[in-house]
Amino acid sequence: MSIQTPPTLLQLAVESLLRDQASAISALEYLPAELFPPLFIQAYRRKIWQPLSAMVRAWPFSLLPLGGLMQLPPVMVLKSMLDELDVLLAQKVRPRRWKLRVLDFRNTGENFWRMWCGDSTPKCSLTGPVAVHISSPNMEHPLAPLEVFLDLDFNERDGDEFFMYIVQWAQQRKELVHLCCKTLRFFDVPFERARKVLDGVQLDCIQEVEVDYPLDLPTLGTFALYLGQMSNLQRLSLSHINLLAEEEEQRSFSQFLTQMLRLRQLRDLNMESPSFLRGRLDQMLRCLQTPLDKLSLWFCRAADTFRPDTPVPVPQPQAAEVPASVWRQPHRF
Repeated sequence: MSIQTPPTLLQLAVESLLRDQASAISALEYLPAELFPPLFIQAYRRKIWQPLSAMVRAWPFSLLPLGGLMQLPPVMVLKSMLDELDVLLAQKVRPRRWKLRVLDFRNTGENFWRMWCGDSTPKCSLTGPVAVHISSPNMEHPLAPLEVFLDLDFNERDGDEFFMYIVQWAQQRKELVHLCCKTLRFFDVPFERARKVLDGVQLDCIQEVEVDYPLDLPTLGTFALYLGQMSNLQRLSLSHINLLAEEEEQRSFSQFLTQMLRLRQLRDLNMESPSFLRGRLDQMLRCLQTPLDKLSLWFCRAADTFRPDTPVPVPQPQAAEVPASVWRQPHRF
């Protein structure tokens, strides 16, 4: 016969608070900080949205990693949370207890929830100050009262309403909120769907771009106008660029090269089925401003990527730099 472990005092306190939501909300100002994470988790799992939003306003930690939860909240719940933040951000003198500086929607924060809700580790501590100025390397911007991190992951399953709401909310509060999107990925969705979101974000925050959707070369040329503004981009992955008429193809390729000249931080370039590079790879490599650490070309013929009268341009490594590594997998017909 197994003996059931009795609930802890912390668990009993959380259960009591969730049974009386009105009392829980009114008591938030006086609750010990240790109660907030388990109370937040339980309210989230049970979809008790009203105290969840109220806890954002009284959050006693510098970081709230919402993306570390299993599933992001619905847009209406997100709106309710951000409305609570609006009340605080509009105040010149904010509550003494409110310490929130970073709202993180990325898939991070497991250590935070684990530390407060079980399986804690002594190495994890998020009660100290959070540096918000490191969101965009080499970029200077005024420190906003609130830093918001968001990965832009577009796919066929999820809609864009969640992204659009956060982007528009941050845009309307530029002096109070700094939105930082470090990663852009879109899988099986057209570029036009992501474009309306990209028009509203600070592109020099983006450090990684992955496109797994067939693009024609003119669309790549248009997308390159956005790439050229990603001055801190370090990794770029493109798949399946379709070719069109030769004249239009050359114009789009030139536009792509022009923007590649601006990517001074690029270190990792991955391309799958890059048929548009046939006879042009040397041009692209020459336009790169710094040596690559890694260059991956998949499903292409090595002989097709260089003109026969042109030597292979290998970036010369400087001191403490790693020369580019090139992998080519020949296409099978």
